[in-house]
Amino acid sequence: MTCTARDRFLQTLAFQPAHPPFVVSGWMWTETAEQWRGQGWDGRPLPEVFGTDGYFELSPYYGPQPPFAYEVVEEDEATRVYVNHEGILLREFKEHADQSMPQFLRFPVETEADFEQLCAERLQPSLSGRLPAPWRGHAAYAEESGLPRRVWPGRWGGFFGALRNLMGLENLCLAFYDQPALVDRMMGRSAELMIRVTEAVMEHATVDVFWFWEDMAHNHASLIDPRLFRRVAMPHYRRVIDWLRSRGVEHIGLDSDGDITELIPLWLDAGINFLWPFEVAAGMDVVAVRREYGHALAMGGGIDKRAVARGGDAMRTEVDQVMPLMDDGGYLPELDHGAPPDISYGAFRDYIEYLLRRLERG
Repeated sequence: MTCTARDRFLQTLAFQPAHPPFVVSGWMWTETAEQWRGQGWDGRPLPEVFGTDGYFELSPYYGPQPPFAYEVVEEDEATRVYVNHEGILLREFKEHADQSMPQFLRFPVETEADFEQLCAERLQPSLSGRLPAPWRGHAAYAEESGLPRRVWPGRWGGFFGALRNLMGLENLCLAFYDQPALVDRMMGRSAELMIRVTEAVMEHATVDVFWFWEDMAHNHASLIDPRLFRRVAMPHYRRVIDWLRSRGVEHIGLDSDGDITELIPLWLDAGINFLWPFEVAAGMDVVAVRREYGHALAMGGGIDKRAVARGGDAMRTEVDQVMPLMDDGGYLPELDHGAPPDISYGAFRDYIEYLLRRLERG
């Protein structure tokens, strides 16, 4: 019987031997893709180029629907101020926007009335516009693909990241103290959307992994006191995760950049059992995390993209240091985020080829 990529993914997250190992090539920034086209990449999907694995995406849209109309408010030679599809007013460079953070000027929710209006107009759990057409055909192909089936709600799949999109980081952090009822209301709506929209997905396909998105840490610590976040967010995490488990989803992932050391215990207690990407520049070390949490936590990422950019011995040493995790299981080797433009296509190709060779896949 043929062992599919889905089989090997599930075996890996269950800490069982997977032969050959499940390996994804990851993703690159938009500007990286443009650069790589001039360095030899022919534009084909990376799994096709390198013979690596991937996910079958069953990811509808969980954000404001209908989206806000794109509106340019002002611009000069270098920058543009506009309202994006999420209702955020921001200033962005016209060139190389993907290599810098925009300046966030205003967010759609400042008061409870703003949120109630947004709920009524754009945050209903109806499926209109949320499931890409033709959805039934797309979902039906999931089983034939042989790939693990992932629901990843992106920027709207969490209880910090999604709320930050609504209020902005500073306003949200203050709201935990000044507007606790509003924060709870927003988290409740986020949970409702995740459950109801995902329920529609499950009518047509089996889901192997659901992936929260939080991005709630910087390079030294959490962006909010983990004790406060635990107290406020835990009931909402439990509501969504208990529902997912009741529907047979065993693997619950979460994506957060930065130093998440203080947050890992909270997420484990909530029922999350898989984390990504473990940014090395923020002090994250997947080998140390495994020593501390053992098989309670599966992991992905943790390969320093800066070492890959340097190439040669630096790259090889970086790949070598995660190999014990491959023997232990519960680990998906990958860069600690998407590939930025300082990784040349040649350097990335060398990295993937060396990784596959170490894993006896190339």
